[in-house]
Amino acid sequence: MVMVISTEETSSMRLEPVGVIHTPYQRREDIPRQGRLSSELCEIEVFAQYAPALKDIEQCTHLFVIFWLHLADRSRLTAAPPHDGKEHGVFATRSPSRPNPLALDIVELLDVKQNRLTVRGMDALDGSILLDIKPYSAGIDSFPQARIGWQKDEKL
Repeated sequence: MVMVISTEETSSMRLEPVGVIHTPYQRREDIPRQGRLSSELCEIEVFAQYAPALKDIEQCTHLFVIFWLHLADRSRLTAAPPHDGKEHGVFATRSPSRPNPLALDIVELLDVKQNRLTVRGMDALDGSILLDIKPYSAGIDSFPQARIGWQKDEKL
């Protein structure tokens, strides 16, 4: 499956699935509110033609995993987070329903066997399409002072 998006302003944008995510979550209701809240082990299967891209990944303790939320409502522009209950624009929330339903998880990498990664911290539906993986760096990617003003509780 190749996703190609064209507009008048751009020639096209092409997303190429690079793998599939295997989790115990068969229904949306099964998925934890945040992946960090789950201790479930999940597997990221990278398609064979992209396996060379995994070189040295075992040296990473944590990864950004970017995937497609294929069941998301792409027409939603507002969402009411469960811990807040008030409507906010989807760009100010982590709602899975949004115009371009991309998801970003930070997972702990536990094991690498050929083109399969065992991770903890996913909140993806089983069979979700993997778009990309990038290493997470606490020194580069962490902003401890970051806040979301409308959130009362900064905890998960």
